[in-house]
Amino acid sequence: MKQPRILVVGSLVTDLIVSAPRFPESGETVIGTDFRTAPGGKGANQAVQAARLGAAVDMVGKVGNDSFGDALLQTVAEAGVDVSRIGRTPDAPTAVGNVQLQTAGGKTANRILIVPGANYCLTPADVAFLETDVRAYDIVMLQLEIPMEVNAAVVQAAHHNGVPVMLNPAPYAPLDPALVSKLTYLSPNEHEAADLTGIPVQNEADARTAAEALLARGVRGALLTLGSRGAAFADREGFRQSPCLDDIPVQDPTAAGDSFVAAFCTGVCSGMPIHRAMTFANFTASLTVSRMGAQPSLPTRAEVETLLRQRGIEPAQLFEA
Repeated sequence: MKQPRILVVGSLVTDLIVSAPRFPESGETVIGTDFRTAPGGKGANQAVQAARLGAAVDMVGKVGNDSFGDALLQTVAEAGVDVSRIGRTPDAPTAVGNVQLQTAGGKTANRILIVPGANYCLTPADVAFLETDVRAYDIVMLQLEIPMEVNAAVVQAAHHNGVPVMLNPAPYAPLDPALVSKLTYLSPNEHEAADLTGIPVQNEADARTAAEALLARGVRGALLTLGSRGAAFADREGFRQSPCLDDIPVQDPTAAGDSFVAAFCTGVCSGMPIHRAMTFANFTASLTVSRMGAQPSLPTRAEVETLLRQRGIEPAQLFEA
């Protein structure tokens, strides 16, 4: 198996997680059942997940000069990510995310409010090195918790040098058609896919239609994460779906999408065919949702391979056509 080299340009966030039996209404106070903090941020989550799955990962980002920044840098580095290009700024605090978990009826739902802080201090100058160095990477992963002009600069450098780019368009924001046309993969969830295409995604037919609409905009592969319905992928060769493991108890879905996207990219860059990478990603994300916290929930490759074997799949099979 080839060890992929992956670059993540994105956010680092300290998550403040509150659990309660239901979400409060406007003006209402609800007594919660649990509180904890956890390292997060879509960029950091994806970087940590890819590293735990065996990729060599570099990350570009920014944190503040505060204790939250100290903790995030330590956690990401301990996962094996190269943090030498994560800067520190005195101009803003480290980003925080208010994560509300509603646990009722054996199910868990979440609501998340992000205060971007230092993430929005990242500038195109911080990624200027990619104009000459981007070819060192097998893929570049992006999200939308940093300034759009930074993502645009990264996409331009990667596209110019023939390096694949995965954009996870979360949280949703309108995308420049010129940027979309330069992407290799675009990975919205069902809500983001609906926002991007105007097509509500409620079943397989909707997912196919939305994915085809994204392909029409020039992206080479549309990867839709569909929650309990698994995931769908469309490219010029066709449309395929991959079911999730529906018997895994869900504790915290916060990092599910980040886990899935990072596992998919790691799998593809390791040499897995698309449909096998989707299976690998579904097993990875299933372990993630069974645990609490964003980065603390992200599994290692050994844990994913153990689950695969428990379900009758030898890891080597993931590399078969």
